[in-house]
Amino acid sequence: ARFAVTVDPQNKALTDYALWIDERRAEGLPTVPTRLDKELATNPFLRADDPVLQAAMGHPGNTVETFAEIRGRKDRF
Repeated sequence: ARFAVTVDPQNKALTDYALWIDERRAEGLPTVPTRLDKELATNPFLRADDPVLQAAMGHPGNTVETFAEIRGRKDRF
């Protein structure tokens, strides 16, 4: 979730989820398994078609370039 927040910090579902993960880990509790609806709302790789995320990545209207930008950032994270 730490990487995802760096590319999609305006996503409230993501920031809430990241906080939940941090709290669970601090308590020594598991954060898996997850649910598909949670992944679809918070995983930037699954949201490359979102216009807000596309604009944030500098590739408005281009899902493929947005995905590639996210992948490149993840590789350098």
